[in-house]
Amino acid sequence: MFTFICKLRVRYAETDQMGFAYYGNYPQYYEVARAEAMRDLGMTYREMEEKGVVMPIAKMDIKYIRPARYDDLLTIKTTVPEMPTSRMHFRYEIYNEEGTLLNIGNTTLAFLNKDTGRPCPAPRWFTDKMEAQRTRSLK
Repeated sequence: MFTFICKLRVRYAETDQMGFAYYGNYPQYYEVARAEAMRDLGMTYREMEEKGVVMPIAKMDIKYIRPARYDDLLTIKTTVPEMPTSRMHFRYEIYNEEGTLLNIGNTTLAFLNKDTGRPCPAPRWFTDKMEAQRTRSLK
C-alpha cells in the first residue's frame, strides 16, 4: 500500500567488538525509518500526539540474515501493507550498499487515546493522508 526508502549509516558507537552493528540497534533503525515514512506521508509523531493519539509498539519481529558493519550505508525499505484500523503494521527490509539483504523486521503499533490510554481507531485525518498517498502511488 505504501513504501518508503530511508538511508542510514552505521556509526562506530553502534558496533560491537566484532565491528558488527549491535543487534539491539535494529529496532532503533526501524524507528528512524518509520518516523521518516510517517513524515513522508505528511505527518509526524509529534503532530499525532498533539492531536491526542499515541502509537506504542504492540509487537516486533526481527530476523537477522547478515551483519551490518561500521560505516555501511544502509537502505531501509519500510512498507505499510494495508490501511490501518486500530493497529498499523510496518515491514522493514535492510540492505547494505551492495544490495545484500541483511535484516527483515515487522512492527505492529496500536493507536491509543493519549488521555485515556485506551485503544482507538486510526483517526480519519490519518487514514485520509494514507489514502491520498495510495492514490498518488497508483497514478
